[in-house]
Amino acid sequence: MTKNISAIRTDYSKKELSKKEVLPNPIDQFRIWFHEALDSEVAEVNVMNLSTVNSIGQPSGRIVLLKGVDEGGFKFYTNYDSRKGKDLAAQPLAALTFFWSELERQVRIEGKVQRLDLATSTDYFNSRPYGSKIGAIISPQSQPIENREWLESRARELEKMLKTNQLVRPDNWGGYVLIPHYLEFWQGRENRLHDRICYSHENGNWVLNRLAP
Repeated sequence: MTKNISAIRTDYSKKELSKKEVLPNPIDQFRIWFHEALDSEVAEVNVMNLSTVNSIGQPSGRIVLLKGVDEGGFKFYTNYDSRKGKDLAAQPLAALTFFWSELERQVRIEGKVQRLDLATSTDYFNSRPYGSKIGAIISPQSQPIENREWLESRARELEKMLKTNQLVRPDNWGGYVLIPHYLEFWQGRENRLHDRICYSHENGNWVLNRLAP
């Protein structure tokens, strides 16, 4: 490597954040930031890191896509038999992280995770592109496979057997909702003196605090 990793840094100066600015409800505040990211044409604005923990406390993280947010929480879809699915079955707690570099912003979310009802999962599956449906059906997600050709062969075999309208949601695939009890909004600032505003759910109410950077 020709560049010193420890010397790589960016100073942030685009925006600021204060307790006076944010809304009392963190879901409303998230929606504002999300729509500002959309308006700013942030690349893949719904990309988020999902962190889970297995039954022995081993954490793991991966990138997934946010597929909905409302007062109930943050929704995403995956294979129940995947590593993250098994983690959530053993420890139904998780964390989400969004980073929108174009706005120098990060959002961290922690909470309890529950499966979405089957009807909701089926409706979303039916809305997916044809190729995404094929992938969800044929992929034994997180399991070792021989090679890519094995995967592509399974996809071709399924396409020969079924018509588009016959692709149904597999039983081991569906949605989750993360019900938050903690959210943190991070705005990059100069000299690493970043703005951090957090919401903690206590006794049925959201409590706001400013955190040291």
